[in-house]
Amino acid sequence: MEKAKVYYTDFRTKLGEGLPTKLKRLIRAAGIGDMDMENKFVAIKMHFGELGNLGFLRPNYAKAVADVVKELGGKPFLTDCNTLYVGSRKNALEHLYCAWENGFTPMTVGCPILIGDGLKGTDDVEVPVNGEYVQNAKIGRAIMDADVFISLNHFKGHEMAGFGGAIKNIGMGCGSRAGKKEQHHNGQPSVHQDKCVGCKSCMKECANQGLAFDETTRKMHIVKENCVGCGRCIGACNFDAIDFSSWAAVKDLNCRMAEYAKAVVDGRPNFHISLIVDVSPNCDCHAENDAPILPNIGMFASFDPLALDQACVDACLACDPLPNSQLSDNMAKPDFCDHHDHFENSTPDSEYKTCLEHAEKIGIGTRSYELVFLK
Repeated sequence: MEKAKVYYTDFRTKLGEGLPTKLKRLIRAAGIGDMDMENKFVAIKMHFGELGNLGFLRPNYAKAVADVVKELGGKPFLTDCNTLYVGSRKNALEHLYCAWENGFTPMTVGCPILIGDGLKGTDDVEVPVNGEYVQNAKIGRAIMDADVFISLNHFKGHEMAGFGGAIKNIGMGCGSRAGKKEQHHNGQPSVHQDKCVGCKSCMKECANQGLAFDETTRKMHIVKENCVGCGRCIGACNFDAIDFSSWAAVKDLNCRMAEYAKAVVDGRPNFHISLIVDVSPNCDCHAENDAPILPNIGMFASFDPLALDQACVDACLACDPLPNSQLSDNMAKPDFCDHHDHFENSTPDSEYKTCLEHAEKIGIGTRSYELVFLK
């Protein structure tokens, strides 16, 4: 396969040009204008950050991308899907309040904000994948309804996937709550009896008679012989009483993410942007962000999400770790085992190579790239 072009610029600015303007120059140079956006709905997928986390991308960057889309005649909206875990983004109302508190409003970003999988995370579309790990990906409906797809990624570490970049932002991020369950978990959910209030809201979402209500205890139970593990009951519960206990292995998670990402980008124009800034050791889904493990490197853009991820990894591995960080602390331990990889040294139980390998195998893109520097 021919090398993919990845465009890159650093965070140096000249007098009179701020970073949002420089980002606009970068994505124009990378060819975003070659996509037909005239009167098209354009989904800009990003992470709004969990409450308490300050490592997420600033709204100014989102506005820069939305402004370019509008200049090209498109109708942009920022989007993300609800989370599977307990937090401040598990339904659309809390998700929007979280986004607003973190600075993302139509006024600050210049376009609407839509939660891709609806109020309770159950508004999804099954997209055929026929992959090794996923048959049908459950993607947020608003994201699949868009004519053009753009990912705007905060490139940082991740406690399971090694790093979070384009493929994770697309694959995991665009999955509905049921889709996230399929990627993260194996098996069936369980009901925490101490949290269940007996409201029966979950039963309305179950299409397989996988739930039964005990009239004596006034609590819900899983009917194991009927439950298919779709996770829709989790999205319907407002009391965090339903959860999964069987987690997927890291390799399975990585490969499922890649197949989900392919479901999102296949068959329509797509473009991808990653910023290596505030490289926290963990995901922006955390309600905190630890000190960066690596220095701020720059902004990258490409039509190929896999080449983009590979270029960002290579740029990170070429840098020296920052002191007083999780990475430097690990490297200073007496029993430190050097993996010769900053992300694996930061979180030894994580790994990302299976994701990149599987993404290339299934045809998302190529890991071979030409880096084009923009001053």
